[in-house]
Amino acid sequence: MANTKHHRLLVLVLPAAFLLIAALLGPVTAQRCGCSAGLCCSRWGYCGTGNDYCGAGCQSGPCYTSTVKPLANVVTDAFFNGIIGQASPSCAGKRFYSRQAFLSAARYYPQFGTVGSAVVSKQEIAAFFAHVTHETGHFCYVEEINGASRLYCDRSNKQYPCNPRKRYYGRGPLQITWNYNYGAAGNSIGFDGLNSPETVANNPVISFRTAFWFWMKNVHPRIIAGQGFGSTIRAINGGECGGKKPQAVQARVRYYTNYCRQLGVTPGLNLSC
Repeated sequence: MANTKHHRLLVLVLPAAFLLIAALLGPVTAQRCGCSAGLCCSRWGYCGTGNDYCGAGCQSGPCYTSTVKPLANVVTDAFFNGIIGQASPSCAGKRFYSRQAFLSAARYYPQFGTVGSAVVSKQEIAAFFAHVTHETGHFCYVEEINGASRLYCDRSNKQYPCNPRKRYYGRGPLQITWNYNYGAAGNSIGFDGLNSPETVANNPVISFRTAFWFWMKNVHPRIIAGQGFGSTIRAINGGECGGKKPQAVQARVRYYTNYCRQLGVTPGLNLSC
């Protein structure tokens, strides 16, 4: 009788346990995979982020992969010099920007050009240099043309109040502007962005770091989510989109597709904004 009761208990308990497990795992298992943009499909068919999902066995999405080459192996001397070499010898940037400064700054942002597939990582690198090329004229300009005449002070921003003796015009590879960007970048990197914005035009590594700071905060997530190059234009200078400055948009797209070609990857979809 004891065995019979035990058997009956198992018959009652086990179905309930299976139902509980099915209820917990059903929605996840059903994904297999169909993940939302920016999520990885793990080896088990579940959606998520991080090494458990994007690491070994990842089936789709921004998977981590050993095929992604180190940044220095992609941004070679030939690639970097092919850009800055087009700037006039008289350009201030020729004596300021360098591949070594770029790589030194990139060490602080290890996810740049390394997250996702080998294709996605190279597309991000191509997109970065496309915007830098456009913003600086092939690394010609360290500071915005006639920038000293522009204040770029948002007085409504109380977190990063303007120093009345300083101007927050475009400086560096992505021509960072406005007091709130200088203040936030300075706090993140470790320089006084509000009181010494000129540091971005005096220190090449910090200059590149401000570009990476802005990029990883505003642009990198769009690339990993698969939104296309057009979305990066909106993040860098949305004022050019919607037919407002079509020539500027097309120039950025041309640089991007050219660099993708040099790096041996397709440019993907949604190129324009």
